[in-house]
Amino acid sequence: MSTRVAVIGAGPSGLAQLRAFKSAQDKGGAIPEIVCFERQEDWGGIWNYTWRTGTDEYGEPVHCSMYRYLWSNGPKECLEFADYSFEEHFGKPIASYPPREVLFDYIQGRVEKCGVRPWCRFRSPVRHVDYSDDTGKFTVTVNDLKADTLYSEEFDNVVVASGHFSTPNVPQFEGFESFNGRILHSHDFRDALEFKDKDILIIGTSYSAEDIGSQCYKYGARSITCSYRTAPMGFHWPDNWQDVPILTRVEGKTAHFKDGSSKQVDAIILCTGYLHHFPFLTDDLRLQTDNRLWPLGLYKGVVWEKNPKLFYLGMQDQFYTFNMFDAQAWFVRDVILGRISLPSAEEMSKHSQAWRDREEKLEDDEQMIWFQGDYTQDLINDTDYPSFDVEGVNKTFMEWEHHKHDDIMGFRNNAYKSLMTGNMQPKHHTPWLEEMDDSMETYLGSK
Repeated sequence: MSTRVAVIGAGPSGLAQLRAFKSAQDKGGAIPEIVCFERQEDWGGIWNYTWRTGTDEYGEPVHCSMYRYLWSNGPKECLEFADYSFEEHFGKPIASYPPREVLFDYIQGRVEKCGVRPWCRFRSPVRHVDYSDDTGKFTVTVNDLKADTLYSEEFDNVVVASGHFSTPNVPQFEGFESFNGRILHSHDFRDALEFKDKDILIIGTSYSAEDIGSQCYKYGARSITCSYRTAPMGFHWPDNWQDVPILTRVEGKTAHFKDGSSKQVDAIILCTGYLHHFPFLTDDLRLQTDNRLWPLGLYKGVVWEKNPKLFYLGMQDQFYTFNMFDAQAWFVRDVILGRISLPSAEEMSKHSQAWRDREEKLEDDEQMIWFQGDYTQDLINDTDYPSFDVEGVNKTFMEWEHHKHDDIMGFRNNAYKSLMTGNMQPKHHTPWLEEMDDSMETYLGSK
């Protein structure tokens, strides 16, 4: 084949796409030339930790939203690759809530094993993508940061796998400009020890609000106040944690809330989410959506309906992660290889709308998990991606939800069965609240 495919981003989604093509090649199939462009020095996306915030040494926006001491906030059994288990990688069953370094090692292990690193060009952010109706090809303009040069190449297909958890959504509140403490977005949060003995205000009720608040509690914050717009998170928090309605203004170091209450705070952490941000795409190619389970305009959640030579991976709000990205990548691969025929633009749009209509009726997290499980299964049914027990994953997610509501500071002390190997996983040797060392050596070792 003389066709060329550009993959933008070498995080979990982009690497899933490389793995999908390599899998087809390993089975004797012909594949296009694959070129993966990655802004960072190495692959792994947001799992590739850096101490840096703001911009990096090349002036590029820092992609990483990870912090020190981050542990998986969901069971690893729910994100396990169907073709590469944790047990294969680590040589034994391991506990269900690994720290970031352990998950990064696992992600890397699969792509190192299959040998796709030569397909990647690192320190190569994509600056512009446009499509020509005349040639039927995309022109991708790339910045080689190390050489400090711009160049353009033509591709038959483009896969956007640059993620949507790296461009922070930063709201403004009255009085921020004169606040006498620290204000930061969760994207720039790196070390909970910075907030030891401090009174912290967290804005938001997302997973990052829950987890950063828990980290600050674990590492000695004096108090955590969590401000919600619609409803509190509803967990049984420790005594020094309180939920309050939305912030209205700040005066000095006093935060005032919608119910008339106020609180002296030393730092404000904005856990206010991220933007789907694709400045390198022309308007006719650019997905514009908020963070939701079913963005419109993407057939099967991945094919850009306005131009089916363009694909997006991992653009949904996520319960499922790595194995859903795999299911998406295998589907995209088979469309590019001509194994899957796409319906008309009208039929694709109708199909997407049907999923959106179903999404609109979802009432809680449990229904959302089953919805995303159904979506992942729907993709797997169309390809040769190894089928796995999606219903079992859903049920593990249900256990996880119940464990969190039973004990928000202790849910990581539970263990689950691998849906890939069938083996029960061990509990971690140290309760999460007492485990101050998040290194891979300590995690995988035994006391």
